[in-house]
Amino acid sequence: MLNSDYIVGLVDGEGSFTVYVRNPNSKDNATRRVKAEPRFYLKLIEKDKNILYKLKKFFGCGNVYFQRDKRKNHQDCYRYEVANRDDLVNIIIPFFKKNQLKLSSKRKDFEIFRKIMKEIKKGRHLTKSGLKELYQLKRKMH
Repeated sequence: MLNSDYIVGLVDGEGSFTVYVRNPNSKDNATRRVKAEPRFYLKLIEKDKNILYKLKKFFGCGNVYFQRDKRKNHQDCYRYEVANRDDLVNIIIPFFKKNQLKLSSKRKDFEIFRKIMKEIKKGRHLTKSGLKELYQLKRKMH
């Protein structure tokens, strides 16, 4: 079974906290309905995909997906992803608050991710001014 230190190390190396935030000034976003899409994910090559299923079991949320990569010198991989906002707020964020990431760049992204999630919970992504603030925050992420 996975332990907290192993998961922190794995996420430091291969994980990501990200948020797609619609650019409030762009006219090209008409096809996207959602204004802010938070995600926690981790990608590994196919031979290591069993670790992603163990992560899913450990956290009790999220899904594992196949992800094709057509770039030269890259392999197809599998992705463990948590997109459900309640799971992000109630499971993923508390875990990484308690078990701090070691890499400063990853910690910074996590802290920005937390701020954005708090603002989404308040509904700030539904206002033009709030969306602008979230968009600026997102631009500070790696």
